[in-house]
Amino acid sequence: MSELLEHVQIETGDNPEAAVIWLHGLGADGHDFVPIVRELDLSGLPGIRFVFPHARTMPVTINNGYVMRAWYDITGAELVRREDETGLRASQSAIEAFIAREKARGIPASRIVLAGFSQGCAMTIQTGLRHPETLAGMICLSGYVPLADKLGAERTEASLATPIFMAHGRHDNVVPFSRAQASHDALVELGYQVEWHEYTMQHSVCLEEVQDLSRFFKKVLG
Repeated sequence: MSELLEHVQIETGDNPEAAVIWLHGLGADGHDFVPIVRELDLSGLPGIRFVFPHARTMPVTINNGYVMRAWYDITGAELVRREDETGLRASQSAIEAFIAREKARGIPASRIVLAGFSQGCAMTIQTGLRHPETLAGMICLSGYVPLADKLGAERTEASLATPIFMAHGRHDNVVPFSRAQASHDALVELGYQVEWHEYTMQHSVCLEEVQDLSRFFKKVLG
C-alpha cells in the first residue's frame, strides 16, 4: 500500500461498519467538508468513519502557477482541454490507498462511499468507476467526468452496480452546468444508475442538497 496522504478522520460511532472517503475541491483541504458530518441526518445508521484526505500541493496553471492543494493541474477555464492525465492518475492511486486501508480495517468495498466536490468530484468519478469492486456509492458534487474519452474502455464491470448521487448548481460559475449535464448523460449512456439533483445555487453546497445527501446515505448504508 502506498503511503497515505495526510487526512482528517471522524467516527460517528464506536467500531464503524462503513466508511466515507470525502475529497475536497481545488485550493481547499480535508477540513473543508468536516462540518457536513454534523449537518447530515445519519440517524438509524451504524457507525461511519469519515476520512477527509488533503491533496498534495502543486503549482496550478490556471492560477498563474500558484502552489496550492490540488488533485491535478488545471490548464484553462474550459476544464477538459489538455487535461492533466498524469496528475489525475497519481491522485487516483492515492485515493485507492485509502480504500485499501478501510478494507484492511475490516470494512468491505460494499460499505465504502467515495464522495467529492468539484475537483474532488472529478476524482471520485475517476477512481470509483475504475475500481475493481462495487462500492456502496459515489457522491459527485459540482464536478464533471475527467478523461471522458477513456472512461468507456477503463471503467470496470463491477462499478456499474455502484449507485451514483450527482448534483450541481444551475448558476455554477466555476464548473458550467452544461458540463455537469454532459457528464451525467455520458454516465447514463454507459449504463450507470445516476440519481441527479440540481439546485438554485452557484459553486457551493445548499441545505436542500444536504437533506438529499442524508437520504442517499440512508439508502446505500442503511
